[in-house]
Amino acid sequence: MDHFAYRGGVLHAEDVPLTRIAEAVGTPVYVYSSATLTRHAEVFRNGLRGAGRVHLAYAIKANPNLAVLRVLAKAGYGADVVSGGELMRALAAGIPAGDIVFSGVGKTRSELEQALAAGLGQFNLELEEEGQVLAAIAHAQGLTANATLRVNPDVDAGTHAKISTGRAENKFGVAVDQAPAIFDRLAALPGLNLRGIATHIGSQLGDLAPLEAAYRRMGVLLAELRARGHRIDRVDLGGGLGVPYRPTDVMPSPAEFGAMVARVTGGWDVELMFEPGRVIAGNAGVLLTRVIWVKPGTVHPYVIVDAAMNDLARPALYDAYHEFVSVSPSGAKMVTNIAGPVCESGDTFAIGREIDAVASGDLAVFRTAGAYGATMASTYNSRALVPEVLVDGDRFAVVADRIEPATILAAEHLPEWLAR
Repeated sequence: MDHFAYRGGVLHAEDVPLTRIAEAVGTPVYVYSSATLTRHAEVFRNGLRGAGRVHLAYAIKANPNLAVLRVLAKAGYGADVVSGGELMRALAAGIPAGDIVFSGVGKTRSELEQALAAGLGQFNLELEEEGQVLAAIAHAQGLTANATLRVNPDVDAGTHAKISTGRAENKFGVAVDQAPAIFDRLAALPGLNLRGIATHIGSQLGDLAPLEAAYRRMGVLLAELRARGHRIDRVDLGGGLGVPYRPTDVMPSPAEFGAMVARVTGGWDVELMFEPGRVIAGNAGVLLTRVIWVKPGTVHPYVIVDAAMNDLARPALYDAYHEFVSVSPSGAKMVTNIAGPVCESGDTFAIGREIDAVASGDLAVFRTAGAYGATMASTYNSRALVPEVLVDGDRFAVVADRIEPATILAAEHLPEWLAR
């Protein structure tokens, strides 16, 4: 459920008509619903009530906007970060350092030092050398770093190849058959408290079977590590639960996910850690855009909108589907292609799709754009960086400015030999 609905023939975000936001901020613009973020956070938490001790760390990469993070911090969520920059955002949003998990396959030495200095709650180690370096840094500073070892269970998540992370050939984690020996060696290092294992097999999962298979492999590994004398008190089971992008999509609910987790992990006697991202933020946002032209085409007309692939990259990257609806629909329909103004054929959002009939100047939205939307935006073609708005009831605020081309240009400099 989200809080984007039609009232009086106009699409609203909670109690704010999107026409009002377009008039005040311009387009394109991302619009997020506080009520939807809060509700999704609550529903996900409630789905895991039967799973015992649980720690929830929102995956910041899905949507790192500071205001979004503050909403989720107030909902009691920690954070899963994959860079020093995301760590800064989590702390700035008021998320306690002890509730932050540092994932990611390429943490630099300076990022490890930054996280240690902040008092980070958990490092998810991706390889043995990373653990050795972290242990040495911590020991030299008289600190102890809490960590888990990320394991690649060699399970195909059944999702898009570019967001699958749990197969043997993927870059993440250590091979499950090598994990016990690596764990033995790292657990012996001063400066490191290796207290658990972690896994994450992919994003936008629409089937619980791959997750269950991965979790069962983690259960086998957990038992083996305990048999070798290791004390394990936490297991990080990652995230990846999918959301419906099409009206016909049916995805596992958090309650169904939680029931599976409880069934598989019963008796583990650990704190279970989760890193939800898309399932919290995806349907909490839309990309509001305005039609520039309706251009005749050889097969279908092209609806050219002012949002482009630099604003919403998922269709160009993954052939992803985003529902496109008019803000003030007339009831008429048309079959068309939808594209942006960027000078690439890849800047196309849909081909031959039936949509609400629109004309030049009309407002429309790409739905389910709250995750992996603004966070992946760029200034390609020297376009402005898209702004973001947060709605709360009948009020809204710009929570990320539109960064204009002139501002971006001012950050660039000619070398002395070209300036003359």
